[in-house]
Amino acid sequence: MAVSNSYVVIKAHIDGSPKESDFELKSESISLLLDSGSNDVILKNLYLSIDPYQLNRMKSQSSSQIYSTLAAAINPGEAINGYGVGEVLVSGNPEFQKGDLVVGLITWGEYSVIKPGGMLRKLELMGFPLSNHVGILGFSGLTAYAGFFEVCKPKKGEKVFVSAASGSVGNLVGQYAKLFGCYVVGCAGSKEKVELLKEKLGFDDAFNYKEQTDLKATLKRYFPDGIDIYFDNVGAEMQEAAIANMNLFGRVAICGVISEYTDSGRKAAPDMIDIVYRRIKIQGFLAADFLNVYADFISTTCDHLRAGKMHILEDISTGVESIPSSLIGLFRGHNVGKKMVQLSDT
Repeated sequence: MAVSNSYVVIKAHIDGSPKESDFELKSESISLLLDSGSNDVILKNLYLSIDPYQLNRMKSQSSSQIYSTLAAAINPGEAINGYGVGEVLVSGNPEFQKGDLVVGLITWGEYSVIKPGGMLRKLELMGFPLSNHVGILGFSGLTAYAGFFEVCKPKKGEKVFVSAASGSVGNLVGQYAKLFGCYVVGCAGSKEKVELLKEKLGFDDAFNYKEQTDLKATLKRYFPDGIDIYFDNVGAEMQEAAIANMNLFGRVAICGVISEYTDSGRKAAPDMIDIVYRRIKIQGFLAADFLNVYADFISTTCDHLRAGKMHILEDISTGVESIPSSLIGLFRGHNVGKKMVQLSDT
């Protein structure tokens, strides 16, 4: 028995802004019968996480391809993998049985064949919907939790600025910070997103960065006494402005620099003298650096969710054919919260 598997590939390397014509939908036949002795696991893919870092994998070259195995280069025509959840259809691995729900690296397609050593584990739903395990209980959540608590080392009452605050990570950082007892301001790219931050997510304040002509002056208005923590998701001019407004011993957690992914000439240039004399700590990080706090992250986040103290923002498209437009939309500010694609019903 075999199934027809539709999957997405890139036609050529993408060194600028992605567009629909950069992608192609292919199809292949996958046998649901494993060879004797095979340890492969065949999955029906259910939900796929859509993340900005994937664009760096599609470039002809990027330092991210060198320093992270999860961000390895993608060549034209090759299958692309990403974080997601699936259901086991066939298993030659004794750790997995038919019908198991699993989470890990799956392909940008309807089915995945996971070889031995692939990143995969059984999924415990813990009473939450499957989609939550792609976002708030997945790598987006761990990134927000570890970046804020482990990198930024917050103290109650500190003043926190979050860029791209309505995105998959930023919205969670703001919520964690408020629950911890910090003063939080976020920025986003539309009036609707700004209202969402203030009215639903509980940010103390927020602004639309597209309406501001002087970001340094804007942040001075929102933080007259300075910024203690900046959680950076965008880089470039926003990073410069935030660092210019930081207090002594301020901390900057650099999660991503999405504004620079599509424009190699757009770089942040903070005043290094400010960094030295204000003793500002700037640290880039990956969620995979903090798997040691995963249990604490899950326990804390689940407690907040069950108590109704955190809100979940998910932006879900449907069908494998929507994967390219979903990725493209991230760089055009289309998503609110965690972007993902539902590939099949459970």
